[in-house]
Amino acid sequence: MSLDLQIQNPIRSNVSLAGLTSMRVGGLAEYFISPRSSTELGESLAWARDRYLPITIIGAGSNLLISDQGLAGLVICTRHLRSIEFDEQSGQVTAAAGEPVARLAMQIASHGWSGFEWAVGIPGTVGGLVVMNAGAQGGCAADCVASVQTVTLAGQTHLIYPQDLNFSYRTSSLQESSNLVTGATFKFQTGGNPEAIAADTEAKLKVRHTTQPYHLPNCGSVFRNPLPQFAAKLIQDAGLKGYQIGNAQVSELHANFIVNLGHAKASDICSLIQHIKTVISDRYGVVLETEVKMIGHF
Repeated sequence: MSLDLQIQNPIRSNVSLAGLTSMRVGGLAEYFISPRSSTELGESLAWARDRYLPITIIGAGSNLLISDQGLAGLVICTRHLRSIEFDEQSGQVTAAAGEPVARLAMQIASHGWSGFEWAVGIPGTVGGLVVMNAGAQGGCAADCVASVQTVTLAGQTHLIYPQDLNFSYRTSSLQESSNLVTGATFKFQTGGNPEAIAADTEAKLKVRHTTQPYHLPNCGSVFRNPLPQFAAKLIQDAGLKGYQIGNAQVSELHANFIVNLGHAKASDICSLIQHIKTVISDRYGVVLETEVKMIGHF
């Protein structure tokens, strides 16, 4: 069911969110839109604001667990907000929030610019990348972010610089903010050999594909590493690889991944997360913190 709004891409009601997350679970959105322009985004925010509705922002849904009971209010999916602009003189790239990180990494490599090879296997979008300071293979967003563009729920735009983002391991001040990330600008090393950088990028992608369960629905790394220890090793040493609740299973390939074997519910995954945390705490005295974001009622 769509609602009569003065935009080409209407807000719909009672939309399933399961297909919009990499875990393939989640209930219905009371209202939903995936805006295709900044104008549609602004009008969607105004529509929800006028009705005093809560607003939830999702991107590619790759590090997200949505409750089986769904979400009240308006869910805005930013995955159709896409653009990439290269500034050849400054070595900066500006990408919209919905731009896939993997696609951005391949384009940067093809330009012969270095510093983003590590990101090629990250399944999320630019918005999620900067919000959670995502990283892999020794790199992270904080290494290359020059600025982040945001909009408030009231429609005001802001440009935020790294010194105000409070980047740290898998987090930033954006996680505590109600502002919506609309894009980000990154700074890279220019003038490299495109073939060599592309080869390094492809090699890093191959490593991820051979060591992580890309063949099954998953939400990426479930837990932050309790440095200097690693969550995957603790989980594996505890004998939890392959442990299953419902159709949710600790991956037999990488212990810090939970996979959906086909018919898992969000409640199964949540229960499995809690079981892992309890076992690791009891056995090693380590409190694991989730990297995956859980939204809705659990």
